[in-house]
Amino acid sequence: MKKAKWLKVAGSLSMTGFLLGSAISPVSPSSSYNGIAQAAMVDSLELQEAFQEAAKEFNVPVEILLSVGYNMSLWEHHDGKPSASGGYGLMHLTDVDLDSMEESHGDEPLHMYLSGKEDATGQEAVTTERVSDLSITDPTLHTLNTASDLLSLSTETLKHDEKQNIRGAAALLAKYAKQTVGQAPTDLNDWYGAVAKYSGSSDDTGARDFADRVYDTINTGAVKQTEDGYSVKLAAKQIQPNKETINSLHLKSDNDENKADCPNGLACHYVPAAYKQIDHDGTVYEWSYGNYDKANRPYDDQEIKYIVLHDTEISYDLTKTVFQRETTQASAHYVIRSSDGDITQMVDNKDVAWHAGNWYFNSKSIGIEHEGIAIEGAAWYNEQLYHASARLVKHLSKEYNIPLDRDHIIAHDEVPGTSAARQPAMHWDPGPFWDWAHYMQILGAPLESGKKQKDVVQIRPNFSTNMPDLQTPTGEPVPKQSANFVYLYSAPSFDAPLIKDAALPNAHPLDASNWGNKAVTGQTFYKAEEDGDWTAIWYGAQKAWFYNPKGKNTTKGSGIVITPKEGKTGIPVYGLAYPEAEAFPEGIPVRGMTELQYTLTPGQKYVASEKVKGSYYSAPVYTYNPETTHKIVWGEDEFYLIHLNHRLAFVRAEDVEVVNHHRHKRH
Repeated sequence: MKKAKWLKVAGSLSMTGFLLGSAISPVSPSSSYNGIAQAAMVDSLELQEAFQEAAKEFNVPVEILLSVGYNMSLWEHHDGKPSASGGYGLMHLTDVDLDSMEESHGDEPLHMYLSGKEDATGQEAVTTERVSDLSITDPTLHTLNTASDLLSLSTETLKHDEKQNIRGAAALLAKYAKQTVGQAPTDLNDWYGAVAKYSGSSDDTGARDFADRVYDTINTGAVKQTEDGYSVKLAAKQIQPNKETINSLHLKSDNDENKADCPNGLACHYVPAAYKQIDHDGTVYEWSYGNYDKANRPYDDQEIKYIVLHDTEISYDLTKTVFQRETTQASAHYVIRSSDGDITQMVDNKDVAWHAGNWYFNSKSIGIEHEGIAIEGAAWYNEQLYHASARLVKHLSKEYNIPLDRDHIIAHDEVPGTSAARQPAMHWDPGPFWDWAHYMQILGAPLESGKKQKDVVQIRPNFSTNMPDLQTPTGEPVPKQSANFVYLYSAPSFDAPLIKDAALPNAHPLDASNWGNKAVTGQTFYKAEEDGDWTAIWYGAQKAWFYNPKGKNTTKGSGIVITPKEGKTGIPVYGLAYPEAEAFPEGIPVRGMTELQYTLTPGQKYVASEKVKGSYYSAPVYTYNPETTHKIVWGEDEFYLIHLNHRLAFVRAEDVEVVNHHRHKRH
């Protein structure tokens, strides 16, 4: 049985370090969207001056201090909330306590794992793990405490006061400079070793990657107005770092590095996930094993078409521990640590990881887990994580010819269920706080660069000012923060109810895990109507409205526009695209498809990314045999992959007609 990834049990996650003890009253979504909850945008040089003063006080070049802050947080303070690795403030001073994190989850199961491949009966396995059942081995990082001692200030002050946070970082960099070159260097080039140590990485490659990015930022410069309204500028200065200054740190070089499929310059290791038969009280079966399937992608008539982004919901090391247990019934190809972008590959890309909860997508994708918790905010997804992930994805895109666009670089929360019953249980990570626009920019594929097509829109709210109301699955309000989606209404008014998805009829409209009423950055839809400041799109078999004055929440969109064929009263949609029964050879059981809970009716139009032939990868047993049991089955039936709602879906090509086949050239 094929296995997917975690499904967080509602209510099992606490808001550790997140709500900060504040009472926040829930408000209607209209209050956040009627003006998009504007952040204070007061033009202020106060933060710029704080960098200059701290640099002078601790004899650290202001260029180094500014660039370190930019590459740690984009100069965003996040109200002192912790990141995934326990980093606080715009300089990401760390204080990690995983023991208390574990205790906060209590006795409830932290995760539920859902299978991504059917067994002989079409059922999927569900198992649970508790944090207390697993060993937590994360290295503790405590630069916040060290900075606190250096400044003789409380850690709470350094967490919440931007100026003291910068001073703490300056004190640390000065300390690291003495450790690497014996004194505070007078030459800007000689701070390379100190910057590398600030990265927090004990790996030579990872530390160098961060230091290289810091110096690259100095060379190119940076200008930004932060969410809190501060104007900060780093003027470009052409320098060549003295990389010899890192040698005194004696950082480790991983011998497994050459086994991992990663681009040069990233800290990347290979630690295999479990591939082992499961002992059932002394008996093992060919069909019972974990945690992935052997294959030979992209050869043997297979293909790799998608990269699926996840978050871990637990720590980096704990995730690796989970994937090394064959009873987990889950895996991913890569896991990325938030604090420094360290990467562990756990499944060879030729093999099929059990990560997406949908066997069709599993068999055609590479899964990447990012350390973080979806509900706990954008602060978990820091610059180290984004940059490491983007460099990896660019490498994989080139190697496997995967287009760098939002049709092929997708989130786990965009993968459909394999049936109507499975659709409501599909995961919602990496969630509403993943900055898709920024991520695509780093990938070199900005959303704004596409070709415009009449009546096709791509969702693109301003991440920094888009702060809709949200609550946790247990009903607690989520503090205001940047989000990647627009709410969808049943009529062009903030007074109208938010739409309900057919798969989630009872979900609370403001629940962050309720993907049914949220159109996410990069998703493409057909414009059904406009009414003043409002735009309607066809979404999940209904007309859905979102606030879009002068197109501010959309950008250029294009695709293959499809609609039900004339004479069809309604057509079904599917979560996968399997071949017709006649295509399955003797010895491989026929895999059927069940309809999702949506019917597309005449007049509705949706944007497709491509037309595909039905296919199925047969991998029913542990022993890999491409001559008999492990085969790819291709059919003649064709399908269009469409943006149905928050999730992708398939429609039969024979059920639809193309309204406009104009498609921009992919790069």
